[in-house]
Formats: sequence, structure tokens, C-alpha cells
Amino acid sequence: MSTAELPDHVLVALRRIIRATDLHSRKLGKKTGLTTPQLVIIQAVGSLKDPTVSDIAKAVSLSLATVTTILNRLERNGVVNRARSAVDRRRVIVTLTEEGQTLRGSAPKPLQDSFVAKFSRLETWEQHSIVAALERVATMMDADELDAAPLLASGDEVL
Repeated sequence: MSTAELPDHVLVALRRIIRATDLHSRKLGKKTGLTTPQLVIIQAVGSLKDPTVSDIAKAVSLSLATVTTILNRLERNGVVNRARSAVDRRRVIVTLTEEGQTLRGSAPKPLQDSFVAKFSRLETWEQHSIVAALERVATMMDADELDAAPLLASGDEVL
């Protein structure tokens, strides 16, 4: 591959990543009616003990405002419940409904789970090399200052 061809190869690789993310998001939406962030929040609620909105936000690396908006939608759809703690009335605990439990059990794994599993099997030096290269690409695309959670999802589906 010539030096002149390298930019096109980088752009094709970026496009493949974007396309894989979009296709997985569509598949998840068709199968469950959920977005990737909604699924990740459902998984967090199911795995944490008596989680508050703050606990969930920390676990999924999203802002409190974003998690609250997603939980509002999930609650309207009968997937989660929010109730005051019997022990400490200041705490609002989030739980999965029966429908939420069913969705959690039947939904495909988020794309980032597969990526993290494969990435973890790489040698440490290769992991660092990939991180450095991707951070450099983000900077080159003027995206280095954008806030982003560790979710592989289309921007439109975060809420």
C-alpha cells in the first residue's frame, strides 16, 4: 500500500466501525425496541444492589441528566420502577420490572462487550498502541474535547 493510499484506508476503517455500530444498534432496536444506552442501563440496574440514579450513572459513565432522561422513558414503558428506600427515604431506588428482567435476559449483548473481550486478549503494548492511535484520530477529527461514554452507539440513540 502506497503512502498516498493510506488516508483512504483509514477513512474506510473508520466508516466500517461506524457502520458496524449502526447495524448493531438497528439489530438491537428491532429485537428489543431498545437503544444501546437503554440496554446498558437495564443491565446496570439488574446487576447493582439497590441502585440509585447516581449509582447507575457512575456504573455506565453517563451524566445524571442523561441517565434520568433514559430512566424516565424506561419507566414510562414499564421496564423500570423507582421508589423511595424503606431504610433511607432520601434515596430513590431503581428496580427492573418483570418486563425489564425479560428484556435483560433476552437482549443481545452490547457491541462494546464483544469489543472489550477481544481487546482484553491483546498484548498490553498493542492495547496502548490502539488507544494512542485512536486518541490521535479523535484529535485530528476535532473530537478530542467531546464528552463521550464508553458505549458503541449512534449519537442519535443516546437518549
